Amino acid sequence: MQNSHILSNSLLHLSSPGKWQNLTKYQFKPKIPVSSSTTRFRRLSVSSVAAPPASRPITNTSTLSPEVVELLKSLQGWVGENILPFLKPAEKSWQPHDFLPDSSLPSDEFVEQVLALRERTAELLDDYLVVLVGDLITEEAVSTYMSYLNRLEGIKDQTGASPDPWSVWIRSWTAEENRHGDLLNKYLYLSGRVNMPMIERTIHNLISTGMSEPSNLTSYKGLVYTSFQERATFITHGRTAHLAKQRGDPMLGCICGTIAADEKRHENAYQKMVEKILEVDPTGGIQGIAEMLRQNITMPAFLMHDSENLDLFNNFSLVTQKLGVYTITDYADILEFLIKRWKLEKLVGFNDGKAQEAQDFVCGLPRKIRRLQERAEERAKKMKPQTMRISWIFNRELTV
Repeated sequence: MQNSHILSNSLLHLSSPGKWQNLTKYQFKPKIPVSSSTTRFRRLSVSSVAAPPASRPITNTSTLSPEVVELLKSLQGWVGENILPFLKPAEKSWQPHDFLPDSSLPSDEFVEQVLALRERTAELLDDYLVVLVGDLITEEAVSTYMSYLNRLEGIKDQTGASPDPWSVWIRSWTAEENRHGDLLNKYLYLSGRVNMPMIERTIHNLISTGMSEPSNLTSYKGLVYTSFQERATFITHGRTAHLAKQRGDPMLGCICGTIAADEKRHENAYQKMVEKILEVDPTGGIQGIAEMLRQNITMPAFLMHDSENLDLFNNFSLVTQKLGVYTITDYADILEFLIKRWKLEKLVGFNDGKAQEAQDFVCGLPRKIRRLQERAEERAKKMKPQTMRISWIFNRELTV
């Protein structure tokens, strides 16, 4: 999950109905000083909170009724038959060591493999390294995402080792995701191209801080969020794979592509869950989707910082957009994909009049975002290139 990466990115935030404003500060501010080298960037970036203005609130489903909780629990058998097959057992899964220098070899052979890795990564540009590190940090906070899922009523693991299919999914999904951060971390460590102490500090801070999540979190909204995020991370890892191959590191390209394939499986699983919810509870399902989108899809690493730079996520976002790894266009594309995947325009069977309002809002959202994108691009054309320094690459200067 990303970045989810992916996400990734945001300087756009909804402040009040009918208005958009630049988001230039974190929603959470650690009580630490900003280093003198830190520059505040006001340049427009892709939105990680890209929901358009709300017309009026729809029905609040912040507290799931006992009936809905029981409905989710009743899907245990369906989850076992239709969702758990998306998982792979450990003995049939790739592991980080499959892609790394073999430390069990004699020292000279191991060192030779490390030197080959360093030669491959020597030509990777700083902007690419920043994006890759941001992806790594997002993946390393998987414990936060597991705790997120374990707060969802009707789904959460009640014991920590429950054999219920929902619980098995949460733990096994976490185990698969855990490999992503492990692999990228070790690869970048061996490359010698990045500032590992600052990266490790950022990971520590992100896990300690947690993630910005929607208010009144419900199971329906939680599964919509993961459906979106897994597709976003599939897109970003796929593009970093392509860029790695272009820039002379086919092994790194293979690594990112392998991670992207995992994200694609996970995306399909979460989207299938929401698909089932819409089948058995179309009214609650469409309202959950609308509420999630009105409250904004905030990227899971939005609160990252390195104890010095409070604009770190915004800096990362700008670089991500510059390389075309994740943009506001992707946000709209993902929404259109989900609307089509879940057949939301044709959804019927509502037992609440406000469900129709929610359906209209969701299906009209991509058009509003694309209009926003056009205005943002016009403003961006008038802005001069700006520079930043990011600790992950030893504060070397980047221009965006």
